[in-house]
Amino acid sequence: MKATRRLTNAVKETYVHGHEKAVLSSHKWRTAQNSAGYLLKFIKPGSKLLDVGCGPGTITCDFAKLVGESGQVVAIDTSTSVLDEAKAVAESQGVSKSILFESENVYELPYEDDTFDIVHAHQVLQHLSDPVSALSEMRRVVKPDGYVGARDADFDAMIWYPLSQEMESWLKLYRKVARDKGGEPDAGRRIYGWAKAAGFSTVDPSVGCWCFTSQEEKEWWGYGWADRVSKTALGSHIVKSGLATQEHLERIAAGWRVWVDADDAWFAVMHGEILGRK
Repeated sequence: MKATRRLTNAVKETYVHGHEKAVLSSHKWRTAQNSAGYLLKFIKPGSKLLDVGCGPGTITCDFAKLVGESGQVVAIDTSTSVLDEAKAVAESQGVSKSILFESENVYELPYEDDTFDIVHAHQVLQHLSDPVSALSEMRRVVKPDGYVGARDADFDAMIWYPLSQEMESWLKLYRKVARDKGGEPDAGRRIYGWAKAAGFSTVDPSVGCWCFTSQEEKEWWGYGWADRVSKTALGSHIVKSGLATQEHLERIAAGWRVWVDADDAWFAVMHGEILGRK
């Protein structure tokens, strides 16, 4: 499976969110069902699947259950600490034997051409300075009859109620910081064009949505962002860049908490999705 081919000019990206507890706790809510539903019918027992940017591994573990003992999932991330978290999740779910965790860079995947039945990336492309090159590399390692599936949120398409000046300020700051770091926070609307530019023979686009309305969902989403904007690498970058003061971030965090407590609160996250064929 491993190739000797290595590129010498691979880009190394900076993950704007960091990997603090507040970030990983948010990511652990994700499952294959709520985050990769568009792809599930193509994953069969015995499939060989590459999960790019696997994070804490909750989606990865669901994939492992789908491919079964006759298949294999290779899960990659650039953060070794995150991979340790993912390994622990896999152990707790009894699927660690079906998953190979590796620290790798999507721009220089160390796998032979035509290796995987499925290549998957969730919320990865928005953080990359060159998403087309990343998709091209994912296309290289997928089999001719396989699928590359990618899904990314579109921050400017997010909507919520009740309206909140603090949350509007959060959105404006986040989109600014993400672009300062070389990413594209409004990736959802661009993902189809990126995939076409990456050279796939066919690209099937779709749209997926998260909608948070229950008290449990609102607390997970709202309290998570309150902590992420005020207590993680994201907030630190905002302050160090002079975009806002820590006091301003604390007001934004308080605005998130007010939103959580509103009886009629809801939040919708639109995602662009693509299925690419080689």
